[in-house]
Amino acid sequence: MCVILALLASAGLGSPAQASTVQPGPDRDRIGIQLLEAPASRRGDPRALRYIVDHVRPGTVIKRKIRVINRSAERQRLELYAAAATITRAQFTFTEGRASNELTPWISLDRDLVDLKPGEDAQVHSTITVPETASAGERYAVIWASTKPSNRSSQITQVHRVGIRVYLHVGPGGEPPSDFTIGQITPARAPGGEPSASIAVTNTGGRALDMTGTVALSEGPAGMRAGPFDITRGTTLAPGESGVVSVAFPADLPNGPWRIEATLESGMVKHTASGTITFPDPGRTGKASSLRDRLSTPLVIVGASLIAGLLALVVFGLARRHRRSAPGVATTPHHV
Repeated sequence: MCVILALLASAGLGSPAQASTVQPGPDRDRIGIQLLEAPASRRGDPRALRYIVDHVRPGTVIKRKIRVINRSAERQRLELYAAAATITRAQFTFTEGRASNELTPWISLDRDLVDLKPGEDAQVHSTITVPETASAGERYAVIWASTKPSNRSSQITQVHRVGIRVYLHVGPGGEPPSDFTIGQITPARAPGGEPSASIAVTNTGGRALDMTGTVALSEGPAGMRAGPFDITRGTTLAPGESGVVSVAFPADLPNGPWRIEATLESGMVKHTASGTITFPDPGRTGKASSLRDRLSTPLVIVGASLIAGLLALVVFGLARRHRRSAPGVATTPHHV
């Protein structure tokens, strides 16, 4: 029997993740899944509203409510389970079937099967029990809701599944900081004329990052402006890993030059960088150029240092004048 998996490893709060079948049709959006809870400390983190993202000490137990829904016109029996995931080549990668890793045995669900009528939904309680002996580090998994095949006589069975990612960091003390840097941008134009750009990103923090963001163009030919345009989702960076995010532009966009401003973020970490690019002719890749973070360019750092130095000189000068103009007052040195 050939089993075709329709996979999607993400879910958004307020709009359950939807599985897409191999062949488009009326069953394309047949099941959905949604995370219903997030830690109070992460209510402002969009990733924590979408995925299970947490930092805990060994021996900790965390619980999350999950909602599954039957969006099809037929009764659906959904199998619920956790399976392994990794981050490979700047992508969150999940395995077929029920492969396990160190994290999956820690995850339990209060039920492993739900039977839903058309339009019906159910809540599932998940529990992650971290062993006292767990070593430090970040681990990845997916909590899946999968349709249970009913007709096993068919030569081809479509299995639809949707899931919620789990990013669990274990370790003593506080959570490792999350951060990234933006590097070079490379413009290109496809043979059909569609322009695009690839932006290099490096994860400099201690947690995995799911990159999102927008890119805007300005100061183009005749003062043209364009955007903002959403970057293509799908870039996930493990700590210390480098990768690229890409963005597509309208085909009728002139070559430029353009001033480009990229605002990239993951969770509550955001950086904005800008530079200048020129798109090449169709079928070619343009010259790469560096983007500079608006808040940490050398010019800003030097400017701030100069201002601080000037202020120190002014304060020092005023203090000397005050001592000279106050006879009879002795000064005592202070050691800091």
